Formats: sequence, structure tokens, C-alpha cells
Amino acid sequence: MPVSENVIQEEGVKIFHPSLVNLYGCRIGKDSRIGSFVEVQSGVVVGKRCKIQSHSFLCEGVTLEDEVFIGHGVMFTNDLFPRSTNADGSIQNASDWQCLPTRVKRRASIGSNATILCGITIGEEALIGAGAVVTHDVPDYAIIAGNPAKIIGDARNHLKKEGSK
Repeated sequence: MPVSENVIQEEGVKIFHPSLVNLYGCRIGKDSRIGSFVEVQSGVVVGKRCKIQSHSFLCEGVTLEDEVFIGHGVMFTNDLFPRSTNADGSIQNASDWQCLPTRVKRRASIGSNATILCGITIGEEALIGAGAVVTHDVPDYAIIAGNPAKIIGDARNHLKKEGSK
């Protein structure tokens, strides 16, 4: 079953193609929308009124606050040093690695195909450019782009122009 029985869905959640997603052990906030081919793993918290576009991956340790936008094909990580096996050749299990949490604050937007390394916070109303590789905390309202992503602007300037239309 693509949407597991242990998923907590608040009122108004819209999963456009429930048979084309993989959601388990997560919480999806009120009025959030989830596109096709999205995976949301156990322990992930999605806030209210979020939009998660197709082909995105939210792994254990990710928290999205309210009104966050996740573009197509966004990838989150939760382990800085992933390995299949331990030094002795034995297969790693849950006790052999450390899940590093990632927090995306209110109204942040992450562009298509961005990669978000774990253990960071993306600030309130920050804008992450398409294809960015985010390796460090992002301040509130920062516009960042590139690989590795760097600050290229201030979203407050963009928001002022947007509000004057």
C-alpha cells in the first residue's frame, strides 16, 4: 500500500495519485499537497499548507514547517557518511549510523532538483535555486544558488516587489 496506515494525515491533505507515492510513518499537516512519485519516510513532519512536487524524497529526520514549497525532484539526505557496510565488512544496521535532522522553516521554497545535505536549517522564507546543493545553514530570507550553494540575494527585496503588483 503506497500510503501506509500509520501515516497521520490532517484535514484537507491532498495526495494527487495515492497509488504513485510511498508514504509511511510520517505526519502530513492540514491542507498540504503531495504530487506523484514522492517518498516521505518514517518520522518526517510536514507542516500545514505545504506543497511537495513530484519525484521528491523526504527522508527520516526532515521537518518542514508550515507553507513550505518543495519543487520537483528535491532530494534530502540524513547521513553525512553513508556506507553499506562497517569496517569489518558486516552490513550496517540502524545502530551503525547517525540520522542528522534537517529543518525547513516557514514559507521557505526549494527549487527543482536541489539537494539538501542533512544537519542544517533552511531559514524562514528563504529561496533555494533550482539545482542548488545546500551544505550549510541558510539564513532567513536568503536567496541561494549554486554548487555549493551561496547567498546571491535577499528574498525580502523580492517579496516587496511581489507585494506591489
